[in-house]
Amino acid sequence: MDFASEFKRFFRQGGALTQLILINITVYLSLKILGVIFFLFQQEDLEQLLLQFLALPADPGRLLVRPWTILTYMFLHYDLLHILFNMLWLFWFGKIFLEYLNAKKLLSVYLLGGLSGGLFYVLAYNLFPAFAESVPMSIALGASAAVLAIVMAISFYVPNYTIRLLFIGPVKLKYIALATIIIDILSIRSGNAGGHLAHLGGALFGFVFATQLSKGRDLSRGFNRVADSLASLFRSRRGMRVKYKRSARNETDMEYNARKASEQQEIDRILDKISKGGYESLTREEKDALFRSGK
Repeated sequence: MDFASEFKRFFRQGGALTQLILINITVYLSLKILGVIFFLFQQEDLEQLLLQFLALPADPGRLLVRPWTILTYMFLHYDLLHILFNMLWLFWFGKIFLEYLNAKKLLSVYLLGGLSGGLFYVLAYNLFPAFAESVPMSIALGASAAVLAIVMAISFYVPNYTIRLLFIGPVKLKYIALATIIIDILSIRSGNAGGHLAHLGGALFGFVFATQLSKGRDLSRGFNRVADSLASLFRSRRGMRVKYKRSARNETDMEYNARKASEQQEIDRILDKISKGGYESLTREEKDALFRSGK
């Protein structure tokens, strides 16, 4: 099996978290390889043009002619440490996220958090006088806003979830989230104001998503419906046959729908229990049921 086929197989089987990390790494390596090629042919300016083509501009006029950048910027990294820390945060908090919520919500929070961070960055740069001179040349890139949306979403959804930090010891997620927000606010006056503003936009979406989900309102539902519709459209255009796999049980449609509704009610009850008493309050059977629902 060649490398391309092996990569495709691994990508399909990896799940949303693995796929997001692989996309970010693939884009980063592709840009670096192209940078080497441009260097060899003494065309370094092409590398900067490519970044400008994919990064999110603060100037609304440039954004109007490059609308795709509101999406591409959140998969774009230039520095090794930048992508390294972003992917580590995405992996660590993404794993915790998937303990309570499913992969579809993870993908939705990443994308919607990235969109929120990008829009917050553009609005802030055009609203506050401090950035007036920087608007024409400022661009944003990186997954930080999208990753922070996931960090904040799970941190405020299960705020008392505790992890052990090196040299510090056990710390609850809510304190990590609050410290991250404070650092970003205090860092706005630094040389990377746009990045920190985008972080805050992504964090804001993650917070709102978590608080609304705890009240039974899923802000990603409408986005998921649109994404599912687009996916179905592309599948139908490619002539793919979609088979809906029913369990091995000999059920009528009415029995099947009743069973699925009952299972969903049980998951809702478990999530409500988590919001009140935390993950540790669950029984082993409830944890198993939650894990199976996330697959």
